[in-house]
Amino acid sequence: MILPTPAAAVLLPLATAFTAPTFDRFVLLTLSAILTTGRRTVANLLRTLGAVAPGHRTSYQRVLSGARWSGLKLACRLARLVLRLRPADCPVVLVGDDTVDGHKGKRVWGKARHRDPVRSSHSYTAWRYGHKWVVLAVLVHLPLAKRPWALPVLTDLYRSEDENRRERRPHHTPAQLLCRLVAVLLRWFPDRRFVLVGDAGYGTHEVARFCHARRGRLTLVSKLHPQANLCEPPPPYPGRGRPRVKGRALPKPSQAAANARLRQAVVRWYGGGTRLVSLASGAGHWHKSGRGLVPLRWVFVRDRSGTHRDEFLYSTDLAMSPEAVVGHYAWRWNIETTFQEARAHLGLETTRGWCRHTVLRAAPCLFGLYSVVVLLFVALPENQRSGSVSWPGKAVVTFSDALGAVRRWLWTAWVFPQAGADTAVRQLPEPLQHLLLTALAPAA
Repeated sequence: MILPTPAAAVLLPLATAFTAPTFDRFVLLTLSAILTTGRRTVANLLRTLGAVAPGHRTSYQRVLSGARWSGLKLACRLARLVLRLRPADCPVVLVGDDTVDGHKGKRVWGKARHRDPVRSSHSYTAWRYGHKWVVLAVLVHLPLAKRPWALPVLTDLYRSEDENRRERRPHHTPAQLLCRLVAVLLRWFPDRRFVLVGDAGYGTHEVARFCHARRGRLTLVSKLHPQANLCEPPPPYPGRGRPRVKGRALPKPSQAAANARLRQAVVRWYGGGTRLVSLASGAGHWHKSGRGLVPLRWVFVRDRSGTHRDEFLYSTDLAMSPEAVVGHYAWRWNIETTFQEARAHLGLETTRGWCRHTVLRAAPCLFGLYSVVVLLFVALPENQRSGSVSWPGKAVVTFSDALGAVRRWLWTAWVFPQAGADTAVRQLPEPLQHLLLTALAPAA
Protein backbone atom coordinates (compact mmCIF):
# COMPACT_ATOMS: atom_id res chain seq x y z
CA MET A 1 0.00 0.00 0.00
CA ILE A 2 1.42 3.36 -1.10
CA LEU A 3 0.11 6.43 0.69
CA PRO A 4 0.24 9.91 -0.88
CA THR A 5 2.56 12.35 0.87
CA PRO A 6 -0.09 14.35 2.82
CA ALA A 7 -1.74 11.15 4.09
CA ALA A 8 1.61 9.63 5.02
CA ALA A 9 2.54 12.74 7.02
CA VAL A 10 -0.63 12.35 9.12
CA LEU A 11 -1.00 8.56 9.38
CA LEU A 12 2.56 7.22 9.58
CA PRO A 13 3.25 8.89 12.99
CA LEU A 14 0.41 6.76 14.37
CA ALA A 15 2.17 3.50 13.43
CA THR A 16 3.99 3.09 16.75
CA ALA A 17 0.71 2.20 18.48
CA PHE A 18 0.27 -0.93 16.31
CA THR A 19 2.05 -3.96 14.96
CA ALA A 20 2.86 -3.71 11.25
CA PRO A 21 0.02 -5.97 9.95
CA THR A 22 -2.56 -4.32 12.23
CA PHE A 23 -1.42 -0.85 11.19
CA ASP A 24 -1.91 -1.64 7.49
CA ARG A 25 -5.49 -2.68 8.15
CA PHE A 26 -6.08 0.24 10.49
CA VAL A 27 -5.00 2.68 7.77
CA LEU A 28 -7.34 1.05 5.26
CA LEU A 29 -10.23 1.23 7.73
CA THR A 30 -9.43 4.87 8.53
CA LEU A 31 -9.35 6.00 4.91
CA SER A 32 -12.42 3.91 4.10
CA ALA A 33 -14.29 5.50 7.03
CA ILE A 34 -13.58 8.91 5.45
CA LEU A 35 -14.80 7.78 2.02
CA THR A 36 -17.89 5.92 3.23
CA THR A 37 -21.17 7.84 3.34
CA GLY A 38 -23.36 5.32 5.19
CA ARG A 39 -22.94 3.34 8.37
CA ARG A 40 -19.42 2.96 9.70
CA THR A 41 -19.62 -0.79 10.23
CA VAL A 42 -16.60 -2.82 9.13
CA ALA A 43 -18.69 -4.61 6.49
CA ASN A 44 -19.76 -1.30 4.96
CA LEU A 45 -16.21 0.07 5.04
CA LEU A 46 -14.91 -2.95 3.15
CA ARG A 47 -17.76 -2.60 0.67
CA THR A 48 -16.52 0.91 -0.13
CA LEU A 49 -12.94 -0.17 -0.90
CA GLY A 50 -13.73 -3.48 -2.57
CA ALA A 51 -10.64 -5.13 -4.04
CA VAL A 52 -8.38 -2.32 -2.75
CA ALA A 53 -8.59 -3.93 0.72
CA PRO A 54 -6.73 -7.28 0.52
CA GLY A 55 -7.24 -10.17 2.92
CA HIS A 56 -10.26 -11.70 4.60
CA ARG A 57 -12.86 -9.43 6.19
CA THR A 58 -12.38 -11.06 9.61
CA SER A 59 -8.82 -9.71 9.75
CA TYR A 60 -10.30 -6.21 9.57
CA GLN A 61 -12.94 -6.98 12.17
CA ARG A 62 -10.24 -8.17 14.57
CA VAL A 63 -8.59 -4.73 14.42
CA LEU A 64 -11.35 -3.50 16.72
CA SER A 65 -12.35 -6.67 18.53
CA GLY A 66 -9.18 -8.67 19.17
CA ALA A 67 -5.95 -7.14 17.85
CA ARG A 68 -3.41 -5.92 20.38
CA TRP A 69 -2.79 -2.18 20.11
CA SER A 70 -2.77 0.73 22.52
CA GLY A 71 -5.51 3.32 22.29
CA LEU A 72 -3.58 5.55 24.71
CA LYS A 73 -0.48 5.53 22.49
CA LEU A 74 -2.66 6.29 19.49
CA ALA A 75 -4.22 9.25 21.30
CA CYS A 76 -0.77 10.53 22.27
CA ARG A 77 0.44 10.50 18.66
CA LEU A 78 -2.76 12.20 17.49
CA ALA A 79 -2.48 14.87 20.19
CA ARG A 80 1.07 15.67 19.09
CA LEU A 81 -0.12 16.21 15.52
CA VAL A 82 -3.00 18.43 16.65
CA LEU A 83 -0.87 20.56 18.98
CA ARG A 84 1.46 21.34 16.09
CA LEU A 85 -1.36 23.53 14.78
CA ARG A 86 -1.04 25.75 17.87
CA PRO A 87 1.94 28.12 18.40
CA ALA A 88 4.34 26.82 21.02
CA ASP A 89 4.33 30.09 22.97
CA CYS A 90 0.50 30.36 23.22
CA PRO A 91 -1.71 28.55 25.75
CA VAL A 92 -3.62 25.60 24.33
CA VAL A 93 -7.37 26.01 24.82
CA LEU A 94 -9.02 22.72 25.79
CA VAL A 95 -12.76 22.03 25.76
CA GLY A 96 -14.33 19.21 27.74
CA ASP A 97 -17.85 17.85 27.47
CA ASP A 98 -19.80 14.61 27.23
CA THR A 99 -22.21 13.17 24.68
CA VAL A 100 -24.44 10.11 24.55
CA ASP A 101 -23.84 7.58 21.77
CA GLY A 102 -27.05 5.61 21.27
CA HIS A 103 -26.51 1.87 20.73
CA LYS A 104 -29.10 -0.82 20.09
CA GLY A 105 -28.88 -4.38 21.39
CA LYS A 106 -29.25 -6.14 24.71
CA ARG A 107 -25.72 -7.56 24.93
CA VAL A 108 -23.75 -4.38 24.27
CA TRP A 109 -20.96 -4.03 26.81
CA GLY A 110 -21.08 -0.93 29.02
CA LYS A 111 -24.52 0.12 27.84
CA ALA A 112 -26.68 2.07 30.31
CA ARG A 113 -29.44 4.64 30.48
CA HIS A 114 -28.16 8.23 30.30
CA ARG A 115 -29.73 11.66 30.16
CA ASP A 116 -29.61 12.98 26.61
CA PRO A 117 -28.58 16.66 26.84
CA VAL A 118 -29.57 17.35 23.22
CA ARG A 119 -33.20 16.29 23.62
CA SER A 120 -33.64 17.37 27.25
CA SER A 121 -34.71 20.77 28.56
CA HIS A 122 -35.11 22.42 31.97
CA SER A 123 -38.62 20.98 32.32
CA TYR A 124 -38.21 17.68 30.47
CA THR A 125 -35.58 14.93 30.73
CA ALA A 126 -35.04 12.60 27.78
CA TRP A 127 -33.30 9.30 28.49
CA ARG A 128 -31.29 7.29 26.00
CA TYR A 129 -29.73 3.84 26.12
CA GLY A 130 -26.13 3.65 24.97
CA HIS A 131 -22.71 4.94 25.97
CA LYS A 132 -21.76 8.25 27.50
CA TRP A 133 -18.37 9.51 26.30
CA VAL A 134 -16.35 12.22 28.03
CA VAL A 135 -14.40 14.01 25.29
CA LEU A 136 -11.42 16.35 25.58
CA ALA A 137 -10.79 18.48 22.47
CA VAL A 138 -8.27 21.13 21.40
CA LEU A 139 -9.50 24.41 19.91
CA VAL A 140 -7.65 25.16 16.67
CA HIS A 141 -7.93 28.21 14.42
CA LEU A 142 -7.78 27.32 10.73
CA PRO A 143 -7.37 29.63 7.71
CA LEU A 144 -10.63 30.65 6.06
CA ALA A 145 -12.63 29.48 9.12
CA LYS A 146 -14.54 32.06 11.12
CA ARG A 147 -14.65 30.13 14.38
CA PRO A 148 -12.15 27.77 16.03
CA TRP A 149 -12.72 24.05 15.53
CA ALA A 150 -12.72 21.59 18.43
CA LEU A 151 -10.53 18.60 17.52
CA PRO A 152 -11.00 15.59 19.87
CA VAL A 153 -7.80 14.05 21.20
CA LEU A 154 -8.86 11.99 24.25
CA THR A 155 -12.05 10.16 25.22
CA ASP A 156 -13.18 8.05 28.16
CA LEU A 157 -16.29 5.98 28.76
CA TYR A 158 -18.49 6.97 31.68
CA ARG A 159 -19.86 3.96 33.54
CA SER A 160 -23.09 4.41 35.49
CA GLU A 161 -23.08 4.30 39.27
CA ASP A 162 -25.36 1.23 39.35
CA GLU A 163 -23.07 -0.67 36.98
CA ASN A 164 -19.97 0.20 38.98
CA ARG A 165 -21.67 -0.88 42.19
CA ARG A 166 -22.73 -4.13 40.58
CA GLU A 167 -19.18 -4.84 39.37
CA ARG A 168 -17.61 -3.55 42.63
CA ARG A 169 -15.60 -0.83 40.94
CA PRO A 170 -14.99 2.70 42.24
CA HIS A 171 -17.35 5.18 40.63
CA HIS A 172 -16.00 8.20 38.73
CA THR A 173 -18.15 11.14 37.74
CA PRO A 174 -17.77 12.76 34.30
CA ALA A 175 -15.92 15.65 35.94
CA GLN A 176 -13.44 13.23 37.52
CA LEU A 177 -12.93 11.48 34.19
CA LEU A 178 -12.22 14.83 32.52
CA CYS A 179 -9.65 15.67 35.20
CA ARG A 180 -7.98 12.34 34.49
CA LEU A 181 -7.81 13.09 30.77
CA VAL A 182 -6.36 16.55 31.41
CA ALA A 183 -3.76 15.06 33.76
CA VAL A 184 -2.67 12.69 30.98
CA LEU A 185 -2.32 15.59 28.55
CA LEU A 186 -0.30 17.60 31.08
CA ARG A 187 2.07 14.68 31.47
CA TRP A 188 2.49 14.23 27.72
CA PHE A 189 3.29 17.91 27.11
CA PRO A 190 5.22 19.22 30.12
CA ASP A 191 6.32 22.39 28.28
CA ARG A 192 2.83 23.60 27.25
CA ARG A 193 0.28 25.74 29.11
CA PHE A 194 -3.44 24.98 28.91
CA VAL A 195 -6.79 26.68 29.46
CA LEU A 196 -9.63 24.22 30.17
CA VAL A 197 -13.18 25.34 29.35
CA GLY A 198 -16.25 23.41 30.46
CA ASP A 199 -19.93 23.93 31.17
CA ALA A 200 -21.57 23.89 34.60
CA GLY A 201 -21.14 20.13 34.95
CA TYR A 202 -17.36 20.56 34.73
CA GLY A 203 -17.15 23.77 36.74
CA THR A 204 -17.43 22.09 40.12
CA HIS A 205 -15.31 22.94 43.13
CA GLU A 206 -13.47 19.64 42.64
CA VAL A 207 -12.39 20.52 39.09
CA ALA A 208 -11.48 24.07 40.17
CA ARG A 209 -9.34 22.67 42.96
CA PHE A 210 -7.66 20.28 40.50
CA CYS A 211 -6.78 23.18 38.19
CA HIS A 212 -5.66 25.43 41.03
CA ALA A 213 -3.21 22.74 42.19
CA ARG A 214 -1.64 22.97 38.70
CA ARG A 215 -2.08 26.73 38.32
CA GLY A 216 1.34 27.21 36.78
CA ARG A 217 0.22 25.38 33.62
CA LEU A 218 -3.56 24.99 33.83
CA THR A 219 -6.45 27.47 34.11
CA LEU A 220 -10.16 26.65 34.34
CA VAL A 221 -12.97 28.74 32.80
CA SER A 222 -16.53 27.66 33.53
CA LYS A 223 -19.94 28.70 34.84
CA LEU A 224 -20.36 29.75 38.45
CA HIS A 225 -23.47 29.41 40.57
CA PRO A 226 -24.88 32.84 41.46
CA GLN A 227 -25.09 31.78 45.13
CA ALA A 228 -21.56 30.43 45.41
CA ASN A 229 -19.92 30.87 48.81
CA LEU A 230 -17.07 33.36 48.45
CA CYS A 231 -14.84 34.63 51.22
CA GLU A 232 -11.53 36.28 51.94
CA PRO A 233 -8.37 34.22 52.58
CA PRO A 234 -7.87 33.13 56.21
CA PRO A 235 -6.01 35.55 58.51
CA PRO A 236 -2.51 34.70 59.77
CA TYR A 237 -2.36 32.06 62.49
CA PRO A 238 -2.40 33.82 65.90
CA GLY A 239 -0.37 31.08 67.56
CA ARG A 240 -3.04 29.28 69.55
CA GLY A 241 -6.22 27.39 68.88
CA ARG A 242 -7.28 25.88 65.58
CA PRO A 243 -6.15 27.84 62.51
CA ARG A 244 -8.98 29.36 60.52
CA VAL A 245 -9.74 27.80 57.12
CA LYS A 246 -11.41 30.89 55.65
CA GLY A 247 -11.71 34.62 56.19
CA ARG A 248 -14.62 37.04 56.25
CA ALA A 249 -17.56 36.12 54.03
CA LEU A 250 -17.93 38.14 50.82
CA PRO A 251 -21.18 38.97 49.04
CA LYS A 252 -22.42 36.23 46.77
CA PRO A 253 -21.85 36.85 43.04
CA SER A 254 -25.55 37.63 42.48
CA GLN A 255 -25.54 40.21 45.29
CA ALA A 256 -22.28 41.78 44.15
CA ALA A 257 -23.44 42.01 40.53
CA ALA A 258 -26.75 43.63 41.56
CA ASN A 259 -24.88 46.43 43.35
CA ALA A 260 -22.04 46.77 40.83
CA ARG A 261 -21.78 49.35 38.10
CA LEU A 262 -21.83 47.52 34.78
CA ARG A 263 -19.46 48.54 32.01
CA GLN A 264 -19.86 47.87 28.31
CA ALA A 265 -17.38 45.80 26.32
CA VAL A 266 -17.11 43.96 23.02
CA VAL A 267 -16.25 40.28 23.53
CA ARG A 268 -15.82 37.17 21.41
CA TRP A 269 -19.15 35.41 20.99
CA TYR A 270 -20.71 32.20 19.80
CA GLY A 271 -20.19 31.40 16.12
CA GLY A 272 -16.90 33.30 15.86
CA GLY A 273 -18.30 36.84 15.90
CA THR A 274 -18.36 39.56 18.55
CA ARG A 275 -21.09 40.94 20.79
CA LEU A 276 -21.66 44.06 22.86
CA VAL A 277 -22.23 43.07 26.50
CA SER A 278 -22.29 44.56 29.99
CA LEU A 279 -19.76 43.21 32.45
CA ALA A 280 -19.10 43.19 36.17
CA SER A 281 -16.36 41.22 37.89
CA GLY A 282 -14.83 40.54 41.25
CA ALA A 283 -12.45 38.22 43.04
CA GLY A 284 -12.71 35.94 46.03
CA HIS A 285 -12.02 32.50 47.41
CA TRP A 286 -14.55 29.76 46.69
CA HIS A 287 -15.16 27.74 49.84
CA LYS A 288 -16.59 24.28 50.20
CA SER A 289 -16.71 22.65 53.61
CA GLY A 290 -13.92 20.14 54.05
CA ARG A 291 -12.48 20.86 50.59
CA GLY A 292 -10.51 24.06 51.13
CA LEU A 293 -10.42 27.33 49.23
CA VAL A 294 -9.97 28.07 45.53
CA PRO A 295 -9.14 31.66 44.48
CA LEU A 296 -11.08 32.79 41.44
CA ARG A 297 -12.24 35.77 39.42
CA TRP A 298 -15.97 35.78 38.75
CA VAL A 299 -17.59 37.63 35.84
CA PHE A 300 -21.20 38.66 35.35
CA VAL A 301 -22.13 39.08 31.67
CA ARG A 302 -25.36 40.53 30.27
CA ASP A 303 -26.07 40.43 26.56
CA ARG A 304 -27.06 43.93 25.42
CA SER A 305 -29.16 42.55 22.56
CA GLY A 306 -31.32 40.55 24.97
CA THR A 307 -31.05 37.29 23.01
CA HIS A 308 -28.96 35.50 25.63
CA ARG A 309 -29.63 35.02 29.32
CA ASP A 310 -27.43 36.53 32.01
CA GLU A 311 -24.49 34.34 33.01
CA PHE A 312 -22.03 34.07 35.89
CA LEU A 313 -18.62 32.76 34.81
CA TYR A 314 -15.31 32.33 36.59
CA SER A 315 -11.64 31.69 36.01
CA THR A 316 -9.04 30.24 38.37
CA ASP A 317 -6.54 32.74 36.93
CA LEU A 318 -7.05 36.03 38.80
CA ALA A 319 -5.07 37.91 36.13
CA MET A 320 -7.39 36.88 33.28
CA SER A 321 -9.49 39.79 32.04
CA PRO A 322 -13.31 39.58 32.11
CA GLU A 323 -13.38 39.88 28.30
CA ALA A 324 -11.08 36.87 27.98
CA VAL A 325 -13.21 34.83 30.40
CA VAL A 326 -16.36 35.48 28.35
CA GLY A 327 -14.56 34.82 25.06
CA HIS A 328 -13.14 31.51 26.24
CA TYR A 329 -16.49 30.30 27.53
CA ALA A 330 -18.27 31.30 24.30
CA TRP A 331 -15.77 29.16 22.39
CA ARG A 332 -16.90 26.14 24.42
CA TRP A 333 -19.88 25.71 22.09
CA ASN A 334 -17.59 24.52 19.29
CA ILE A 335 -17.38 21.05 20.83
CA GLU A 336 -21.17 20.77 20.52
CA THR A 337 -20.73 21.51 16.81
CA THR A 338 -18.10 18.76 16.65
CA PHE A 339 -20.53 16.25 18.17
CA GLN A 340 -23.24 17.21 15.68
CA GLU A 341 -20.90 17.01 12.69
CA ALA A 342 -19.47 13.67 13.83
CA ARG A 343 -23.01 12.26 13.85
CA ALA A 344 -24.00 13.83 10.54
CA HIS A 345 -20.84 13.17 8.50
CA LEU A 346 -18.71 10.50 10.23
CA GLY A 347 -21.30 7.93 11.24
CA LEU A 348 -21.14 8.30 15.01
CA GLU A 349 -23.83 6.05 16.55
CA THR A 350 -23.88 3.76 13.47
CA THR A 351 -21.34 1.20 14.70
CA ARG A 352 -22.72 -2.18 15.75
CA GLY A 353 -19.92 -3.76 17.80
CA TRP A 354 -20.99 -5.14 21.15
CA CYS A 355 -17.93 -6.73 22.83
CA ARG A 356 -15.74 -4.82 25.28
CA HIS A 357 -12.78 -4.13 22.97
CA THR A 358 -14.95 -2.98 20.09
CA VAL A 359 -16.99 -0.64 22.29
CA LEU A 360 -13.89 0.95 23.79
CA ARG A 361 -12.27 1.41 20.36
CA ALA A 362 -14.95 2.12 17.73
CA ALA A 363 -16.50 5.37 19.02
CA PRO A 364 -13.17 6.91 20.20
CA CYS A 365 -11.70 6.18 16.76
CA LEU A 366 -14.61 8.02 15.12
CA PHE A 367 -14.02 11.00 17.40
CA GLY A 368 -10.36 10.89 16.44
CA LEU A 369 -11.35 10.57 12.77
CA TYR A 370 -12.76 14.10 13.00
CA SER A 371 -9.28 15.37 13.89
CA VAL A 372 -7.65 13.22 11.18
CA VAL A 373 -9.92 14.73 8.51
CA VAL A 374 -8.97 18.25 9.59
CA LEU A 375 -5.27 17.35 9.67
CA LEU A 376 -5.50 15.90 6.14
CA PHE A 377 -7.32 19.00 4.92
CA VAL A 378 -4.59 21.25 6.36
CA ALA A 379 -1.90 19.08 4.72
CA LEU A 380 -3.51 19.26 1.27
CA PRO A 381 -2.08 21.64 -1.33
CA GLU A 382 -4.18 24.74 -1.96
CA ASN A 383 -5.24 23.58 -5.43
CA GLN A 384 -6.61 20.31 -3.99
CA ARG A 385 -9.00 21.93 -1.49
CA SER A 386 -11.99 21.77 -3.84
CA GLY A 387 -15.48 20.35 -3.74
CA SER A 388 -17.03 22.75 -1.22
CA VAL A 389 -20.72 23.60 -1.22
CA SER A 390 -21.42 27.30 -1.77
CA TRP A 391 -24.48 29.40 -1.19
CA PRO A 392 -25.18 33.16 -1.09
CA GLY A 393 -23.48 34.79 1.87
CA LYS A 394 -21.13 31.90 2.63
CA ALA A 395 -17.52 33.05 2.98
CA VAL A 396 -15.94 30.49 5.36
CA VAL A 397 -14.86 26.86 5.21
CA THR A 398 -16.99 24.34 7.11
CA PHE A 399 -16.18 20.80 8.18
CA SER A 400 -18.35 19.40 5.39
CA ASP A 401 -16.19 21.37 2.91
CA ALA A 402 -13.03 19.92 4.44
CA LEU A 403 -14.48 16.40 4.34
CA GLY A 404 -15.55 16.79 0.71
CA ALA A 405 -12.10 18.04 -0.32
CA VAL A 406 -10.35 15.17 1.47
CA ARG A 407 -12.71 12.63 -0.11
CA ARG A 408 -12.14 13.95 -3.63
CA TRP A 409 -8.39 13.94 -3.09
CA LEU A 410 -8.39 10.37 -1.73
CA TRP A 411 -10.37 9.07 -4.68
CA THR A 412 -8.09 10.71 -7.25
CA ALA A 413 -4.70 10.35 -5.51
CA TRP A 414 -5.13 7.02 -3.72
CA VAL A 415 -8.11 4.82 -4.66
CA PHE A 416 -7.96 5.17 -8.45
CA PRO A 417 -4.17 4.56 -8.64
CA GLN A 418 -4.44 1.59 -6.23
CA ALA A 419 -7.21 0.08 -8.38
CA GLY A 420 -5.31 0.72 -11.64
CA ALA A 421 -8.03 3.04 -12.93
CA ASP A 422 -6.15 6.34 -12.74
CA THR A 423 -5.40 6.48 -16.47
CA ALA A 424 -8.94 5.53 -17.46
CA VAL A 425 -10.45 8.23 -15.22
CA ARG A 426 -8.14 10.94 -16.60
CA GLN A 427 -9.26 10.05 -20.14
CA LEU A 428 -12.86 10.92 -19.29
CA PRO A 429 -14.15 14.37 -20.28
CA GLU A 430 -13.61 16.92 -17.53
CA PRO A 431 -17.36 17.49 -16.87
CA LEU A 432 -17.81 13.74 -16.48
CA GLN A 433 -14.83 13.54 -14.08
CA HIS A 434 -16.39 16.32 -11.99
CA LEU A 435 -19.75 14.53 -11.99
CA LEU A 436 -18.11 11.25 -10.96
CA LEU A 437 -16.19 12.81 -8.07
CA THR A 438 -19.24 14.73 -6.91
CA ALA A 439 -21.17 11.48 -6.65
CA LEU A 440 -18.33 9.57 -4.98
CA ALA A 441 -17.21 12.36 -2.64
CA PRO A 442 -20.21 14.40 -1.47
CA ALA A 443 -19.38 17.31 0.81
CA ALA A 444 -22.33 16.66 3.08
